[in-house]
Amino acid sequence: MSNIAIIGATGRAGSQLLEEALRRGHSVTAIARDTSKLGPRAGVVNKAVDALDAEALQAAVAGHDVVISAAHFATLPASAVIGPVKKAGVKRLLVVGGAGSLLLPNGTRVIDSEGFPEAYKAEASAGAEFLGSLRQEKDLDWTFLSPSAEFVEGERSGNFRVGQDDLLVSSAGRSWITFADYAIAMMDEVEAPKHTRQRFTVGY
Repeated sequence: MSNIAIIGATGRAGSQLLEEALRRGHSVTAIARDTSKLGPRAGVVNKAVDALDAEALQAAVAGHDVVISAAHFATLPASAVIGPVKKAGVKRLLVVGGAGSLLLPNGTRVIDSEGFPEAYKAEASAGAEFLGSLRQEKDLDWTFLSPSAEFVEGERSGNFRVGQDDLLVSSAGRSWITFADYAIAMMDEVEAPKHTRQRFTVGY
């Protein structure tokens, strides 16, 4: 059993990570600006923290085995996470990544492809920058897990493929993963690390 801190625990990805962690018997500290909608739950400590407050975030994650950041990149850059986690003495940082930095068959990034939605470019660019910062990080045991192009609500099937830096596309031509199945892959990595200081991806 691990003691896990989840930054952004009230979001769509974060809430599924919380559920999956509890399902497996881990202890969770749920960190979010507003934790009121989480309510009291066995195995969960709620901490209302502005993640941009470095000292508050450092205090919130101290003493944990693993920190998982599930916050939006555009609002919480790498420096706002990496610094407090390191100062808190936590060695492992797992990050809910984005698909924009994944590679297409021609070797270009998804974010650079023709027709990439303008509305998602800021977040995708910030995600790519976050990954770049992690790749320069020498002290932390980090992992960046990119979802497929479509990151959606849906069932927890436990059936998905694991890749590295290339966008996964199903036989039907769709690139997608549910939040629930993504959470399985992330918790598998928490429990049995296979992608230390690497990015990997999951999809159907």
